[in-house]
This record gives sequence, structure tokens and C-alpha cells, in this order.
Amino acid sequence: MGELAGRRILLGIGGGIAAYKTAPLVRLLRGEGAEVRVVMTEAATRFITPLSLQALSGYPVRLKLFDAEQEAAMGHIELARWAELVLIAPATADLLARLAHGLADDLLTTLCLAASAPLVVAPAMNHLMWRHPATQANVALLRARGVRIWGPAEGAQACGESGPGRLLEPEDLAQRVLAWCGEGLSAGPLQGVRVLLTAGPTREPIDPVRFVGNRSSGKMGYALARAFREAGATVELVSGPVALAVPEGVNLVQVETALEMHAAVMARAAGCDLFAACAAVADYRPAQPAESKIKKQQDELVITLVRNPDILAEVAALPDPPFTLGFAAETERVAEQAEAKRRAKGVKVIAANRVGSGPGGFESEQNALTVLWDGGREELPLSDKGRLADALVSLVARIYHERD
Repeated sequence: MGELAGRRILLGIGGGIAAYKTAPLVRLLRGEGAEVRVVMTEAATRFITPLSLQALSGYPVRLKLFDAEQEAAMGHIELARWAELVLIAPATADLLARLAHGLADDLLTTLCLAASAPLVVAPAMNHLMWRHPATQANVALLRARGVRIWGPAEGAQACGESGPGRLLEPEDLAQRVLAWCGEGLSAGPLQGVRVLLTAGPTREPIDPVRFVGNRSSGKMGYALARAFREAGATVELVSGPVALAVPEGVNLVQVETALEMHAAVMARAAGCDLFAACAAVADYRPAQPAESKIKKQQDELVITLVRNPDILAEVAALPDPPFTLGFAAETERVAEQAEAKRRAKGVKVIAANRVGSGPGGFESEQNALTVLWDGGREELPLSDKGRLADALVSLVARIYHERD
């Protein structure tokens, strides 16, 4: 029997090109033993046929609110009561708007209002539609009501453009359903643990227009925040400037400079059990940022840089420090330099990756890590950052409890 044996999942499918991914998703969920009933919007039938999903799920696909035959067999209220989890994938911009404003003008939105089961939406749309203030406001409203938002991923889109708005892959969605069901059946491995996490880059101002920065996208840090939360932890995320959605259930503290991140972390470090320093904090900052824009006049411009505080080292050196997880991005001798950094800073665990060449690293959807701790080493192979975050959190949870 699979891990989802006997679980009842209502899959809602919105009208977007990403609807084609729902066929392997149904197969994966069924393969784990779940009972899956499918409800499609009218637009969704333009992208994938109900007959295909009926064959994969083993049940007739529901399409219309006013369907006398289907209402006689399993009415929409009964179907809403049947579900243990309502997952909408893909959730288009239009569908998110209708859900946010409580509309019930088709079968799927009516079921969402009538269901008492948890609601999860996996957005998929053009990146400009995802970034539009109206969509972001609708997502914020849904999140405030307790709706979980899974994704979207970032990358190439069907329109030929690139950016955030891709539906998560079927394997990722299936793994998240497994994690959700695990939460419902038992406490996560970090249940009750208070996690403080940094993510993203910092920007160190040269003048009001320019800054010193780096190529960090924040993707790994945000994936870790989601993974820590799903492992049962209470998560506070101190983030530099990124264009990413905040994981459901995570408390966000926004900063811009290294000094702001340092202040935010040190004000909260004493109250956490585990500190994960995933942010790419600038090592140096301009000593005296100009108060007005520097004009392009001279052939050379000399900027004096001064060192920023080492946030991870300061947290590890506290009188009663939390369990510390550090990160090291290296261009050569990755394991050797990461282990030297771990020992020098007194960090419990360090996760290192190679940057500058090959797949993975900054701005990539994938990464690979070499994880080092006192007396231990484990290689986490190249995979998408969501799966990598799950693997790293699982490993850190094991080391954290072994320490105790």
C-alpha cells in the first residue's frame, strides 16, 4: 500500500496550458494509493480531455454545476464533504480572483466554498499576470484565510517568455501532498522547533541609485523556509530583496542591507532553536555612500569598502547559541574550504556548493550540496531546489536530534 492509501483528494483543474501536467499528477497520486476525484472548469477541457482524466482516476470527471445525472449520483455538497484535501492545479489568475472574492459561478468554485477540507492552490500563468498587483492581492487574501499556495516555479513559459508562473512539476506536487498527509497523521520531525532563516542577497548603497550586490535569487532560502515549515517548525524568514512569494505559514522580515539583516537577526537569535544562514550577505559595503547621485565625470571612480559583520559567526558565538546551519558558495576546493569555514565560525552544519561553472548555484532552478558536520559528510546530488531543500531539512533534523 502507498503512503496515501485511503486518502481522498479532490483535484480541481483550471483552464491553462499547464493542465496537461495533471495527467501524470493523477497517476502519481493513484500510485500512492490515493482516491482522486477530478473537477474541471469548462476552459480546462480545452487543454486536456475529461476522458483522459477519467481513465487515470477511475471515476467520472465532474464538469457542470447543474448536471442532473451527476447530482443524482454524488451531489456537489456530498462531493465537497467527501474530500480530505482540495488541490487546484493549475490555478489560473481568473480562478484565483474568483476564489479570493468568494464567487461560486461554476462547480469548482462552489465546491471550494462548500468544502471544509484544507484548500491548496498551485498557480500557473504568465509571469506578468503573476506579478500584477491584483493577482498578488488575491494571493495575499487567500493566504490570510489559510489557503496554502504551492508555487509557482520560475523558468521558461509556453508563451516563450521566462519568469515566475510555471506550475510546479507533478512529482513536486505529489511530494507536497505526501508531506501534507504526513503532517495530518503525525508531527513533523521539527515540530515545535523555532527556526530563524536568512535568504536572498543584500544591497549595499553606493549612492541613492547604485548599489553593490550579488547574483543570489533567494530561491534556495525560500525553498528551505517552506521545507522547514512543512517539517513542523515555526519559521521566521529575514530576507533581502527578491521577487519570490513568501511560503505559506512563514513570517517574513524584509531588509535590504547587511547591517539591516544583522540587526534583524541579532534581535531574534536568542529566541530561536535553529538558525540557518542561507542569505548571500555582502562581505563589504561602501564606507561612505554618497547622498546624491554620483555624476559620470572622471575616468576612474574609487570607492572605499569596509567589512560587514559576520552574522553567522556572531550567532554561533552567542553564550547560549542556537543550532547553526551555514552555507558556503565556493569556486574551487569546495569541501575543504567549507569545512575550514565551519570550524573557524563554530558552526554545527555547513552546506557547500560550487558556483561559477557548471549547473546549479545562483539564479538556477537546480543545485547540489556537500553537507559537512562534526564527524559526518553527505552529498546531496543535483536536483531542483525544492527537492534539495526537503532533503537538506530532513538531514538537518536528524543531526539536530542526534545532538540532543
